[in-house]
Amino acid sequence: MREITRSQLALRNGQDKDDIWIAYQGRVYDVTISRMWRDGKHYEHWAGQDLTDELPDAPHTEKVFERFSQIGILVP
Repeated sequence: MREITRSQLALRNGQDKDDIWIAYQGRVYDVTISRMWRDGKHYEHWAGQDLTDELPDAPHTEKVFERFSQIGILVP
């Protein structure tokens, strides 16, 4: 599995109309296809970040990540 740094993740924030990535529990997901992540924003959350600590406040569970492809693992 591809290793992705936080700096690389930050570049995929949706602002450049490029791929949109988010991280959760050390896994990096490509959410580009989701209409909920258009322009890199999903409610008050921004793409290009690790959202692990944000999930408890979400109206959904981690099962939502099953809809997306894991493209790598987040490394320090």
